[in-house]
Amino acid sequence: MVRGETCKVSFLGRARRMVLPAESSRVTGGPGFGMMRAKRQTQTEMKTRRQFLRDFSLATTSLALVPSALADEGAGKPGVETASFFLVGDTHYRADDEGGIRMDEDSAAYNARLVDWMNRLPGTTVPDLAGGGTLAVPHGVIHAGDLVDSGDKGKAKEKVAEAEMTAWMADWGLNGGDAKLRWAVREIHGNHDAPHGDTPVLEAIKARTKKRAGLANVSANGLHYSWDWAGVHFVALGIVVGDAPEITRKRRYSPLGSLPFLKQDLADHVGTSGRPVVLVHHVDVHRYSQELPDDLVVKQEWDYGDTHAFYETVKPYRIAATLCGHTHVRKIARWNGTKDDKTRQGIPFLNTDNGAHFGSPKQAILHVEVNPGKLLVREFATEDGWTTGAWTPQTWQFPLPA
Repeated sequence: MVRGETCKVSFLGRARRMVLPAESSRVTGGPGFGMMRAKRQTQTEMKTRRQFLRDFSLATTSLALVPSALADEGAGKPGVETASFFLVGDTHYRADDEGGIRMDEDSAAYNARLVDWMNRLPGTTVPDLAGGGTLAVPHGVIHAGDLVDSGDKGKAKEKVAEAEMTAWMADWGLNGGDAKLRWAVREIHGNHDAPHGDTPVLEAIKARTKKRAGLANVSANGLHYSWDWAGVHFVALGIVVGDAPEITRKRRYSPLGSLPFLKQDLADHVGTSGRPVVLVHHVDVHRYSQELPDDLVVKQEWDYGDTHAFYETVKPYRIAATLCGHTHVRKIARWNGTKDDKTRQGIPFLNTDNGAHFGSPKQAILHVEVNPGKLLVREFATEDGWTTGAWTPQTWQFPLPA
């Protein structure tokens, strides 16, 4: 998108899996949503684009936004009582090395337009069915990993991964306003970035962390870190949370000391304060929260011994949410330390869709607000590679634990 053109924003119904939140959380939507809520809240629902458009066509219209009406360079500052941020995952910047390294055209275009949307949306009016009000100026953007596509392809593709990471940094910047993205970015690595902790992408993240503004804590290896936004404590933990000392099995993905760092960070920077905490990791957690024989668990992306230790570590704290990507499917649920993703108790679990994957023009991101009393989640999505964008006509709300 180019400044001066008209951007079309509408409601969008997308075929995707949705796990309804716990009984203590609130899901809001437009006409026709009451029937869905009347079903058991533990039921998994599917709605096609055609069904969504049928349900909402009488109640919604497209809203054309002119860039001059969107957030401009002088548009406000982030709030001091509510942490506001975009959650993005799986951008998968992709290059190829046939005849010289160059970026894939779709990958470059999708990602550039996504960044432009995140620059423009804050300060605009959100339609009522997506929660209404004015979208807050964000404290930043959290990227839940798989920044690039080739970091897991081995030594032969190291130069490709370097080129992809260079392109990612040129779009996303670091502390806000130093690249195309206007906001500060806090990223972690995923399995396509560095499954074993030994790639140029991981080294780039470590180098960036030395220059990040406003950090509260950094791990000894320079990879994991924490910070505060509006009184909420955030901890970036990489691909998986692990390295529980009692687990001696070989792990598929290296946790690189994320669990010991988390324990130390929460003890030193949260303690008994009761401050809300948001955790960030790449891989989803429910699938890996069941005990398996050793010959099977070594094939899993996240060792169940580590997921158990992770849950026990955070259970005494006031966890507002745990965030991830990886699955390329949006899933909003709760996690109580088990594989049960229909539970009505536990930590709010936000799994964002792919943000700008080259494989499909259908993408989505989340916008999250955390205030002293609740967590509010919205989704903004596209079906045409971010040429247009739309708010999904519902919200997810979770009361914060006392």
